Amino acid sequence: MNVVKIKKDFPILERTIHDGKCLVYLDSAATSQKPRSIIQAMDNYYNKYNANVHRGIHLLAEEATQMYELARKKIAAFVGVKDSSQIIFTRNTTESINLIARTWGWKYLNEGDVILTTEMEHHSNIVPWFTLAKERKLIVKFIKITNEGKLNQKHYQNLLELKPKIVAFTHISNVLGTINPAKKMIELAHQAGAITVVDGAQSVPHLSVRIDDLGADFYAFSAHKMCGPTGIGILFGKKELLEKMPSFLGGGDMIKKVTFDGFSTNSIPYKFEAGTPAIAQAIGFGAAVDYLSSIGMERIFAHEKTLIKYAMESLPDIPGIKIIGPSAEDRGGVISFTIDQIHPHDVAQILDESGIAVRAGHHCAMPLHEKLHLIASTRASFYLYNTKDDIDELKMGLLRVHKVFN
Repeated sequence: MNVVKIKKDFPILERTIHDGKCLVYLDSAATSQKPRSIIQAMDNYYNKYNANVHRGIHLLAEEATQMYELARKKIAAFVGVKDSSQIIFTRNTTESINLIARTWGWKYLNEGDVILTTEMEHHSNIVPWFTLAKERKLIVKFIKITNEGKLNQKHYQNLLELKPKIVAFTHISNVLGTINPAKKMIELAHQAGAITVVDGAQSVPHLSVRIDDLGADFYAFSAHKMCGPTGIGILFGKKELLEKMPSFLGGGDMIKKVTFDGFSTNSIPYKFEAGTPAIAQAIGFGAAVDYLSSIGMERIFAHEKTLIKYAMESLPDIPGIKIIGPSAEDRGGVISFTIDQIHPHDVAQILDESGIAVRAGHHCAMPLHEKLHLIASTRASFYLYNTKDDIDELKMGLLRVHKVFN
């Protein structure tokens, strides 16, 4: 990939900070930067055909509706889904998982039923299940991780003997970078009679994900981590499940008919999209998948594998550093670490003074950090616009951190 050319697509990467230092952005696991084409697509909507969708019959409304629904079809094709009616627009991955818990979970789970999730989950794939469990008197069990930061597949198979109703897991860990064997885990869950919920927030931006091939019952991801805008995400659900689920929110567009005696819901996906949607964001999302497709997800993933291998070889030179998670071969473009006797917040602050943006904290994965006996960690995450030079800057920055504290 011509990363020098790609970087020029992102206006923010031209910025200098802190007395003229070039920005080195290594926090794409939190949110990615946006190329001009996505910003322009949203700007065009507001400037040229701003109108509500699915309501008006005037030209602007028709154009807005056409672009909104075109984005849905683009996103479906991007993740290997043939039937775009199975693609529901939500606010983000978190809302997508909550939607499942508050609809399918509330209707079909009963006292004593078991939900499986994992020790490496983001809070968005833990808290909704705890909330549901408290209300419905359910049992939540956690698949353990190994010392290498992978899911313990033997423990998973043992837990499946409990006949769980839901198996919820992340495709790629936002802390460890671990790429989980999603297809195999889904097959095992189905054999045990469970439905599967996959958090794809860290996978869809980086892998060539084909949801129909994986066989997932539900799959969630967000636009803002894949060069798209904030405030919009996707829930994929199998048609037969979505049609049996109650609606999530009530209001306009999600109804077929309303009388003084009650209402009937619209067909999917509109049944789950109450009110005026995030129209500009959906159009920007469509432009984002166009952009990523023009480069090629296989090429992006290969580029990130080169970066993570280089980082895993370079960063151990830092005195006192401990890298968390598996080897480069088994992870995506995320590397979390600690440095002896230096708090991650101090690491991030000093790196920021050098123009390097990383994440410090528990990364919305407090149980995982507790499991690892860590109060926090520092995370550098890479994307298509990063280079080996960025990793060299990170290494030099970490050497400065060590010098300051020693």
